[in-house]
Amino acid sequence: MRYTIVTETYPPEVNGVALTVQDLERGLRARGHDVEVIRPRQSADDVPQLHELLVRGSAIPRYPGMRFGHPAWFRLLKRWKQQRPDALYIATEGPLGYSALRAAARLGIPVTTGFHTRFDEYMRDYGVPFMQSIAMRWMRHVHNTSQATLVPTCELADFLNANGFHDVVHLPRAVDTMRFSPAQRSEELRAEWGLRPNDLAVIHLGRIAAEKNLPLAIRAFQAIQAQRPDARFVWVGEGPELAGIQRDHPEFIYRGLRRGDDVARHFASADLFLFPSHSETFGNVTIESMASGVPPVAFRYGAAKEHLRDGVDGASIADKDEDAFIAAAVRLACDDALRWSMRDNGREAVAKLLPANVARDLDEILHRIIAVRNIARYAHSQPFDGDPALNDSALAEIEP
Repeated sequence: MRYTIVTETYPPEVNGVALTVQDLERGLRARGHDVEVIRPRQSADDVPQLHELLVRGSAIPRYPGMRFGHPAWFRLLKRWKQQRPDALYIATEGPLGYSALRAAARLGIPVTTGFHTRFDEYMRDYGVPFMQSIAMRWMRHVHNTSQATLVPTCELADFLNANGFHDVVHLPRAVDTMRFSPAQRSEELRAEWGLRPNDLAVIHLGRIAAEKNLPLAIRAFQAIQAQRPDARFVWVGEGPELAGIQRDHPEFIYRGLRRGDDVARHFASADLFLFPSHSETFGNVTIESMASGVPPVAFRYGAAKEHLRDGVDGASIADKDEDAFIAAAVRLACDDALRWSMRDNGREAVAKLLPANVARDLDEILHRIIAVRNIARYAHSQPFDGDPALNDSALAEIEP
């Protein structure tokens, strides 16, 4: 099969959507498919790989380091007329993604879309709450134009179904348990952080941005430090809020953006992960933390609701209760034996979330929408003879 993935974020950008899309691409390729990636050019020296098409892009206002792709309807139409993909996966609802959706509709190419980001909630976090309903209407329009909307949790599927989204399909997320592992723990790295062997390393790993609810992480750490003066707060990542936090809290440890095995080494070298975000559709870092043997404290939605057992693998906080979040963080920080018991529990809980399984499931979904298109195409090309059954030769014609 020839598949095309359209995305407005992709490595070397580091965020959950970019890394998830890259994993899907690699997984489909490993299954023997030809996979094309269409994405914005990220810099002047960004050279496309043989399987990539780069389009113009611009920086997202108030979100340094992130870009959106410009519409490319005519270019995609011409390209796909010459070399038609069997199916598309569109990962983002921006101008590039929507132009790809329109071009595919014109050519009759089946499309799945991925619901990765609650942009409606981002409107609140960035000070324009009156835009929430507009953002939701736009996302519903985009996704309902596709043949299937893929979501990472059953909770999100229920939410979208209740809000007028059609053909919502659950596609679980994966974690690389070979990379994210307690075996990556490094006493040398902890020494670089200024920690002694028994000191407590609290970590926040992810994009340092307003939607991550970072003031709560800081309040929780300050409550921890009141009980554990040996605790240190390690920040891994970049983002628009970083400069302000560094200015106000020079005592924290800042490690910047880390990639690949270095990210896994930083995760596994910590003792507790604070993840106070309330705008994630999933939160890959939650299962990466669990795979690394580091108990997370997170609100009970997305990955935390799907995979994190409260009191067993970490702390899962209901109803966005910030006081309960802080209390749970302090409780785990002060109980070394409990955190140690959670190491194996968390890793066991995510052991079956294998990237190859997710690629297989996506492949099956794409095959299904191709088959539905072929059935419809066959039905429109044949006169109705009163017999609703299709014979073997007809079925052979509509196989994807």
